[in-house]
Parts: sequence; structure tokens; C-alpha cells
Amino acid sequence: MEQFYTLQGEGYYQGAAAYFIRLGGCDVGCVWCDVKESWDAAAHPHQSVEELVALTKNSGTPRAVITGGEPLMHNLDELTSALQAAGIQTNIETSGSSPLSGHWNWICLSPKKFKAPLPEVVAAADELKVIIYNKTDFAWGEKFAAGVKPSCRLYLQPEWSRAGEMTPQIVEYIKANPQWELSLQIHKYINVP
Repeated sequence: MEQFYTLQGEGYYQGAAAYFIRLGGCDVGCVWCDVKESWDAAAHPHQSVEELVALTKNSGTPRAVITGGEPLMHNLDELTSALQAAGIQTNIETSGSSPLSGHWNWICLSPKKFKAPLPEVVAAADELKVIIYNKTDFAWGEKFAAGVKPSCRLYLQPEWSRAGEMTPQIVEYIKANPQWELSLQIHKYINVP
């Protein structure tokens, strides 16, 4: 769908430079999605793996973030192999609802109620980022936290349109459950893509 050089706005790599490769296509359908224009894969031009690797390399960043839409709707083996061969760290942001493909340095799983993640993706996650839209999302997120590897980082992130209401609840939840950390969408606060 698009690619751009910016700062990672969320989760473990928050604030770090990253080249984003946003793939078109999504079958999850989150009502609060902020990139609904990504859902139709056919609406976006195709680019070759070579082009994407060159653009990432030319940015100067050591890190590429593959996102969507839902990036795992595509087989990502060739793209991630080429990025890694060029010395680029490969990170993914996924709902985990499609089979895992690609070669990853970091897997950020952000499960969605609209289409559950596959157990293989939950088990492989380096980062679990649960979007908190309402109070029931805390218990829902704990179900996935129980299935990740011990080294997986756990994040709670307020859904942007409800951040004013949910952030104080997240703060209290983290104080009572300190295995979790807060993730904020800093790119929206500092107005970068």
C-alpha cells in the first residue's frame, strides 16, 4: 500500500527510526482501524522485493517494519530474506490471524477480537500489544499473555479514540499487574506517519 521512513510509534521499539512497509489486504476488519484504506489489496500498486529492499536500504535505518492491513495474508519469506541479506532487521506488526511466514528478528502480535490469532503466532511473539477499547479487553488480553514465551514483552495500549478514558484505567491495571507496560501511539502525538 505504501512505504515511508519514520519513527516507530508504539511498543518495544517506540521512538526508534524504522522504514515501514505497509502491505495492502486485511480480512480482520477492526471497526476502529486507522488505515481502512489498506483493506483492499487490489487497490494498491505492486512493488518488487528489490525495490522495497533498495528503498529501505537507502533510508539508512537498520530496521524495517512490515505492517498492514494484515501482512501475514501474504507469504513474506522472499521479502524478509532479502531484507535480512541486505543487513536490515525485520520486524512485523500482525494480528496473527494468518499463518506465520517470513524470517523475523521481532514479532509484534496485536490480537484482535474480530479474528483470533493462530496459536503458532502467539507462541512466536516477541511482543504482545493488546489494544484496550473497554474494560473487558484486560481479561481478554490476559488469555493471550498466558500463551506467549516467557521473554515476550507485554504491552497495553489505549485505542486512540478512547485514550482519554482508557489510559487512566490502563495505568491502574499496570500498577496492579506490573508484568505489563504502557504503549502509547507517540506518532500521533508528534504528528508523524
